[in-house]
Amino acid sequence: MHRFLPLLCLLPASAFAAGNLPTVGGIPVDFILFALTLLGVALFHNATLYVALTGLFTISLYKIIFTGFKTGVGVAGFFGHLGHEWVTIANLFCLLTGFALLARHFEKSHVPVVLPKFLPDDWKGGFVLLVMVFVISSFLDNIAAALIGGAMAHQLFKAKVHIGYLAAIVAASNAGGSGSVVGDTTTTMMWIDGISPLIVVDAYVAAGIALLIIGYFGAKQQHAYSPIIKHAHEHTHVDWGRIFIVATMLVFAVATNITINVKYPELADHFPFIGVAVWAAIILTIPVRRHDWELLPDTIKGSIFLLSLVLCASMMPVEELPPASWQSAFALGFVSAVFDNIPLTALALRQGGFDWGFLAYAVGFGGSMLWFGSSAGVALSNMFPEAKSAAQWLRHGWHVAVAYVVGFMVMLVVLGWHPDEGHKKVAAPVAVEQPAVAPAQ
Repeated sequence: MHRFLPLLCLLPASAFAAGNLPTVGGIPVDFILFALTLLGVALFHNATLYVALTGLFTISLYKIIFTGFKTGVGVAGFFGHLGHEWVTIANLFCLLTGFALLARHFEKSHVPVVLPKFLPDDWKGGFVLLVMVFVISSFLDNIAAALIGGAMAHQLFKAKVHIGYLAAIVAASNAGGSGSVVGDTTTTMMWIDGISPLIVVDAYVAAGIALLIIGYFGAKQQHAYSPIIKHAHEHTHVDWGRIFIVATMLVFAVATNITINVKYPELADHFPFIGVAVWAAIILTIPVRRHDWELLPDTIKGSIFLLSLVLCASMMPVEELPPASWQSAFALGFVSAVFDNIPLTALALRQGGFDWGFLAYAVGFGGSMLWFGSSAGVALSNMFPEAKSAAQWLRHGWHVAVAYVVGFMVMLVVLGWHPDEGHKKVAAPVAVEQPAVAPAQ
């Protein structure tokens, strides 16, 4: 078999010297394989890791044999591509695992238990709870924010939580994370890629409008279904040591990112500074409180799943995609309700030309329209199995889709569409795909 390897390495250059990628119905095979991977993830919730790894293996093998990479052809091109992407992957891995420990510290700080004593007794209590989830998600992972909101709702509503309110909890957590570079994996990816947090924060214009809509209708649904029970928790005290750990990790991440991007931008693509900074904070705070290391096995498994999809997205020929526009960003919100928003974000970052505030809102909040459209929805549905019905979610959580559309359109009118043309222009393909064009440096 080894005698045929040189022929396989030469195949892309000879087979596609005309510069045409293999297509089916005009769609490059790369995208078809990627879409099948995302479809498999959406359909087989109990085997998502294996589906993602199978998709990564299939796409990698296809690229190695048939089309090559921007870094070259065959196996050498594949390893060159991994060498180009390793910093992003390492940063995300460190942040995903580190923020899982951060979220557990926040949960065990007793802050989620103390917060309900500030809630009103009528339907406005449910509304304020959603606002709390929104705020928590702005500095904490949106999955953790949704679970905290679900735990508080389970306690406050006698374990009778309306599906429409569950949809509102997920939407509030995704909305809160959409404008913060530490609140959602997708916005963190943008931050790592060099996009300013001040650009991403524009998403809060749309997210704030969406929160008012889901908050009002979701709280009304919940109050009619099961009114709030107020608990004072007078004897509960906040564990400030754990709050210190949370703050330290966030400060390390933010300070490192600002320092590298402002002082040493030429180093940003050579080492995972942000992820390492978060883990440095974790190690330094070991004497303060014990970290829940037992979380790491499941967190690592989930991180490998997400990073497999990111790697798949990194191999897509984004120059074949339609031009970035507010219409395409708006459509991605609905697509993210079905497909994971992390690979969609990776595709958009590779393509460039988006207004990143709009994209952050679209891929962040859009996944709330179905229970499996976001990791927060999947996590909360594990806590409340009755929510695992797409039909019931759409029927009772109709206000989420309305909120998405209204929020996006208000943002478009108020801020206007300002594409970030300078962030990342689409790189010209290598000679194996379009040999007449020189590869970008």
